[in-house]
Amino acid sequence: MAYLLPAEFATKMVDAGEAKIYMSTRDTLIRAYMAGAILALAAVFAVTIAVQTGVFLLGAVLFPVGFCMLYLMGFDLLTGVFVLTPLAWLAQRPGVTPKQILRNWGLVFLGNFGGALTVAFMMSFIFTMGYNVDGGAIATKVASIGEARTLGYAEHGVAGWFTIFIRGMLCNWMVSLGVVGAMISTHVSGKVLAMWMPIMLFFFMGFEHSVVNMFLFPFGLIMGGDFSVMDYFIWNEIPTALGNLVGGLAFTGLTLYTTHVKTLPKRIIPVDKAAASQTLPI
Repeated sequence: MAYLLPAEFATKMVDAGEAKIYMSTRDTLIRAYMAGAILALAAVFAVTIAVQTGVFLLGAVLFPVGFCMLYLMGFDLLTGVFVLTPLAWLAQRPGVTPKQILRNWGLVFLGNFGGALTVAFMMSFIFTMGYNVDGGAIATKVASIGEARTLGYAEHGVAGWFTIFIRGMLCNWMVSLGVVGAMISTHVSGKVLAMWMPIMLFFFMGFEHSVVNMFLFPFGLIMGGDFSVMDYFIWNEIPTALGNLVGGLAFTGLTLYTTHVKTLPKRIIPVDKAAASQTLPI
């Protein structure tokens, strides 16, 4: 599967971060929009499978198909640029500044949100026949998820907020490994396999992904979920996005960058020349 060594794909991570900073506003928004839309479709696909079969694991196993599609097409998720663009700044790539990084994050957020929201409206229209009938079991399930993962956390106050934050950290630890997985092979099969494993893990464990939630919660609201837009932002999207940023950068981006790009000098171990020159008896 033409596996690349960590030192090779870690450098590719820095190169990718720099390229995203220099990408035009139009291209950044379009790529982010498509990423949000495709991931939203994958989310409703996984939920549909879980509801219809009663086997949540099956939904988790198949959810990564959306992630693989969007990264093979070169589209961008907020969780990915959270990890890659700061590495280009740490590597002191020309023109990469905190201001430019924040610009990229803002554009990708807008694009992802636009794509996810578009799919939320399209799927809600489909499930309700143009808002003329009940959305059925899938709509009820998503609405209940929205309530549980906003008001359910709010009941616990600060502890609930930090629970979401930590779930967001764990999520992007795995998701960012999927982003890197797209770089560790030059073959499609190798890329897909490397992306599939951590994405399946995050989805099954119920960790919080800011872009997936850009679809689930608006869709849940449209389908009659008993929570507000402010509940969604304060008790899910904001702590989730912050957790995604910290977890992906700390656990994946910085660990790979420091140990495979900005490595420290190798240790010098004194060798006893006299002992080394002795030969063992046969």
